[in-house]
Amino acid sequence: MFRNRLEEEIVSRIGKMPITVPQGVKVTIKGNEVQIEGPKGKLVQKLRPEMLIKFEEGVIKVERPSDEPQMKAFHGLTRSLINNMVVGVSEGYEKILEIEGVGYRPALDGKVLILNVGFSHEVRVKPADGITFDVDTKTRTIRVFGIDKQLVGHTAADIRKIKPPEPYKGKGIRYQGEYVKRKAGKAGKVVA
Repeated sequence: MFRNRLEEEIVSRIGKMPITVPQGVKVTIKGNEVQIEGPKGKLVQKLRPEMLIKFEEGVIKVERPSDEPQMKAFHGLTRSLINNMVVGVSEGYEKILEIEGVGYRPALDGKVLILNVGFSHEVRVKPADGITFDVDTKTRTIRVFGIDKQLVGHTAADIRKIKPPEPYKGKGIRYQGEYVKRKAGKAGKVVA
């Protein structure tokens, strides 16, 4: 019982937090559709119709109709989605991927990402609308930029899925700072 009450408190606390809109960001709310425009671009999202979204004096507040557990969950979700939009159009999001392995390397051909990761062919990845790639060939890192947090994360996950890190030598594509649990290989013959 204590844990459920604690979980409800956490979810409702996230929803109650106001979102401060930075200078240069324009917010338009039409019913359950929120449009946010900033220096990096423009995002539009339809949210739950039950949630009441107010924008006054540079602050966005989200209110819920009742204290039902489902409404509390939607309250926190709606607030997080709007906050992600505000951060995206003002600062943007990025994910950094590292390539590990002998002969493995990334390259750019215009906007298209080219990966040589141990296959007999090179893998070409076209960016979705709103996504840009930046490649550092010396450190073999790929930066995925964008204003939509979900799209940036999804694109980075798709790139990692091309050649996930294997557990024996750690070769493959991984997120920056990701720990890959290593396995021991076969034991060598003991010579007497």
